[in-house]
Amino acid sequence: MTITVAGNEKEYDAGLTVTTLIAAEEVETPEYVTVSINDEFVASGDFETTTLKDGDNVEFLYFMGGGR
Repeated sequence: MTITVAGNEKEYDAGLTVTTLIAAEEVETPEYVTVSINDEFVASGDFETTTLKDGDNVEFLYFMGGGR
């Protein structure tokens, strides 16, 4: 299947979960990443059970705090 990850089309086997994708993409600090699929946020507790589908658009986001 073809999915778009951070703006790049990639081929993966069907049945890919968010957890597996995070590992395959070697996401830095996966414990702090927020994932959106087709502009919908996925709860971190659902990463293992959320299966990606052909044509999905996935973004990895990090929210940073700080400043004055």
